[in-house]
Amino acid sequence: MEQRTRDFFANYEAANSAADAERIGSLYADVFMFGGPNGVKSVKKEDFLKVIPKMKAYFGSLGLRKTELQSVEASEISSRYWLAKVGWRMTIAHDDCLDTVATYILERSEDQQLAIVFQIDHQDLATMVKERLADQAP
Repeated sequence: MEQRTRDFFANYEAANSAADAERIGSLYADVFMFGGPNGVKSVKKEDFLKVIPKMKAYFGSLGLRKTELQSVEASEISSRYWLAKVGWRMTIAHDDCLDTVATYILERSEDQQLAIVFQIDHQDLATMVKERLADQAP
């Protein structure tokens, strides 16, 4: 289970690096929940696919250059659902790095495919990047 979950998020990392919105979208359920510092909302995959390029451009404009998978801790909730706590390292301007964590609930379909049904970001990435860059300003 741990290796399968790690492979899933390695695929996510590769899709994100390639800015491949369709591939990123294929890792999410048709409708999923997203939770962050501002609360929880339900998201349709079709809407998410439209937003991915805008999000990539926005974070790029803030200085985000690379996202790398750092760690995956997975546990089975039931025969159908897995919980994954995932560590990411974000490289921003001046090769500075920010470490972030997100928790995901993955659903395993009858054909054994995994899909994200709930994502909880533990921090507000945009705020973190802006604060770090402000600290670096002369």
